[in-house]
Amino acid sequence: MIGNFRYKIAKMMGKFGQKIVGLNGGMGKSFPGWLFLKIGSYEALNNLAKEPEYGSIIITGTNGKTTSTTLTIKLLSEDTEICSNFESNTINAIATGLLKGNSKLGVFEYGIRDFEHGIPGTVQRLVDPVGVVYTTISKEHTQVLGVKNPFEKYLAAKTELSKNMTKGVVIANADDPRTAFIGKNKEKDIHVNYFGFDTDNVVDIFEDKPIKCPKCGKDLKYTKRFMNHRGIYECECGFKRPEPNVKLTNFKLEPERWYITVEGEVYNYTVDKNVSFKFDTDVPNFGIHNLYNVICSTTVYATFTPSPEKIEKTAKKVFSSLTMAILPPGRFEVVKLNNGKLIGLGQGDNGDALKVNILCMKPYIKGPVEFIYTTPDVGEEEVFEDHLEAIRTIKPDHLIVIPGRESVDIAKEYYNQIKDEFNADFYPYPYDEMKKRINGMCDLVKESKYDYILMTGCGEEQAMWEQIKQKIKRGNK
Repeated sequence: MIGNFRYKIAKMMGKFGQKIVGLNGGMGKSFPGWLFLKIGSYEALNNLAKEPEYGSIIITGTNGKTTSTTLTIKLLSEDTEICSNFESNTINAIATGLLKGNSKLGVFEYGIRDFEHGIPGTVQRLVDPVGVVYTTISKEHTQVLGVKNPFEKYLAAKTELSKNMTKGVVIANADDPRTAFIGKNKEKDIHVNYFGFDTDNVVDIFEDKPIKCPKCGKDLKYTKRFMNHRGIYECECGFKRPEPNVKLTNFKLEPERWYITVEGEVYNYTVDKNVSFKFDTDVPNFGIHNLYNVICSTTVYATFTPSPEKIEKTAKKVFSSLTMAILPPGRFEVVKLNNGKLIGLGQGDNGDALKVNILCMKPYIKGPVEFIYTTPDVGEEEVFEDHLEAIRTIKPDHLIVIPGRESVDIAKEYYNQIKDEFNADFYPYPYDEMKKRINGMCDLVKESKYDYILMTGCGEEQAMWEQIKQKIKRGNK
């Protein structure tokens, strides 16, 4: 806590910052919060965080943060006043969102890769969230500023965000043993609501890798895998998948829309009682991973809405109205071209994401496929190994390798490792000529003789992948 006068000055300047800055991305998006904290100090955030009547929710994880946060905002906004911020994973962004004021709930995305930069303990202490949400935790985002961060420290930093919570609810992915373990350890302190799949219609196509038990370190035994390390598991030490409070119980894939059933019973923090619900709805064909984001956001919504009697109606309304526009810029989607070709394109900058993209495209592949693959950079050999495993699973008839990040040399090294295994070609489009890279990749799609094309891998969301997607879509009009 800080003095009332200093807090009022900091808040006034933060509000002023909102007026003078166009909140359209970059520094401008979080500048008001930066200005507020600069004048009031980090401790001022504790004052500001007390303004939402019910408190704030922080959503974190390796993948799924942005989409889960976006969906949560859409759902909760139907029932109550909220303040929010997403895509900018900083304490400045949280402060910016809280400065909007006149809210009952705050909803914030927050990325954590290590203790030093993510300061999870500080954020938890200052924001004092009533909800911390874990989407999934995997090994792909452990590198910070070019330095490899041990996965154990990465996991510990994520855990720290809820470690000292004494009120509220932790929401965790039951199918992910790492997030489930965080949840199990918090059950003695506060309520924990879990979400997960309960369907036979989703099965992982990739080779199973051993996953260590987060409790004892031995290999987990899986009876079912839904996606990568997410599934139904148990360990001889007694640790096992908790029963999900919210479940995806039915999933039917159609060409244009997917039809799902979601049901659950959760503890609702706002009304302080258990609530149950079940609804059928349809969503875009936006990938299995986004079905996790659907049930994650449903769990958050059902846990914090002040109007639990509206859960089914609101969820059906929000989800059935979704289009592919819900995806963050540059993310993977399947596009049908005017010539009848199907192309799945978008960022897949880690092993988990690339596998998800392949799973999204696979149901539509009915013939030979071409894979236009953009490589990781120097120091990302583990990402390349994960990518290679995914590429081997899809068995492309033609593989094109292109630098995804800065180094053309390392891209050529990656290509040399796999060129004898596939019918492969290399195109050394340079990073410092991004327009040339974008145009070249779009030309490859245009000139391809294949009816099914996968174009995914590493690269910047906005500067590369979103530009490619928009260029291909414009050419399709």
